[in-house]
Amino acid sequence: MSRAEKELRALDLVMAALAHHTRRHVLLVLKARGGAMTAGEIAGRFSCRWPTVTRHLNVLQEAGLVQVEQRGRERSYQLNEPLLNETAGRWIRRFAPK
Repeated sequence: MSRAEKELRALDLVMAALAHHTRRHVLLVLKARGGAMTAGEIAGRFSCRWPTVTRHLNVLQEAGLVQVEQRGRERSYQLNEPLLNETAGRWIRRFAPK
């Protein structure tokens, strides 16, 4: 796979993850709470059921927007701001005035 193909794949994953308002909200909550929260803390902030929150977190993880650390029985999710800025930012900068 070429570098351009890898960049497009990463962009597709990020944009697909950002397409749903709940996932964008999760990223905002993580940012506001210092960049890391447990799965339970994240789920407690939303009115949807636990399996739905888990699916959203899995999409964010697959896109690389969050990283997961297992701590005993808990999972801690950390916001991956550099990837978000790099991937989405690179695409957005293409439209900046020159």
